Amino acid sequence: MNIEKESFKKYADAHAPSSPIVKDCIWAFCIGGLICTVGQLLTFLYKDVIGLTQKDAGTLCSVTLIFVAALLSGLGLFERIAKKAGGGTLVPITGFANSVVSPAIDSKAEGLILGVGAKIFTVAGPVLLYGTLAGAVWGVVYWIMGIW
Repeated sequence: MNIEKESFKKYADAHAPSSPIVKDCIWAFCIGGLICTVGQLLTFLYKDVIGLTQKDAGTLCSVTLIFVAALLSGLGLFERIAKKAGGGTLVPITGFANSVVSPAIDSKAEGLILGVGAKIFTVAGPVLLYGTLAGAVWGVVYWIMGIW
């Protein structure tokens, strides 16, 4: 069966479901904003109620958000939320936690070493690698700019 590319594109476009872009963007904005608001509330709680320093409160807030995102991923709830909220769940810290936990869960049947240990950073690994590399490159650029 020989179908021309243009003819196939018309067929696929006619049968593909339409994507409600505006609605998806609003959901992503609201859920992402909600996650950030919860993070800010946690920081206030840890700083003003418990009495931690700003730095310690921020660190504990990050740890709490990572823990909650990992727990929700493990329970299968993060994926259900992400299907509705889209990119809003990718607020860096919660999305990163999910990107580490999900491959670990998927590969646990292969064992702790060859499964979880080998595949835990398959999604997050490139982010860590290139984020660290970009930070190092910019550090050198700023250092050189400081010399001049």
